[in-house]
Amino acid sequence: MDIGVEEIREWHLEKGFADVGYHKVIRRNGDIEDGRPENIVGAHARPINSISLGVCLVGGVDDNKKPENNFTPKQFKSLEAILRLWKAKDPDAQIIGHKDVPGVKKACPSFNVKPWAKEKFNA
Repeated sequence: MDIGVEEIREWHLEKGFADVGYHKVIRRNGDIEDGRPENIVGAHARPINSISLGVCLVGGVDDNKKPENNFTPKQFKSLEAILRLWKAKDPDAQIIGHKDVPGVKKACPSFNVKPWAKEKFNA
């Protein structure tokens, strides 16, 4: 699917969220769209919403909705750019995937964030 923040916002509003849960959404072509303002608590990774920022990469599943790292090189470039900005604001911030949040039983983002972040940010 090639969707963006507006489609995700609609889904989240239907679920009773106050707004789109993410602070940033990265479309398949690498375009970065703004979601919630960074000074507003997100709804992206309970139980750490209040101490984290959330970015969504569009994709991550195959045609059968099974987890698959099918993100584009442009998406990874945009992800790195966002995280560099956020790390500049908070150098001690950890970079983790949704599946790395304690108590979360999801596969997203369908790749191992920790080794990727270590390679890109020495984090």
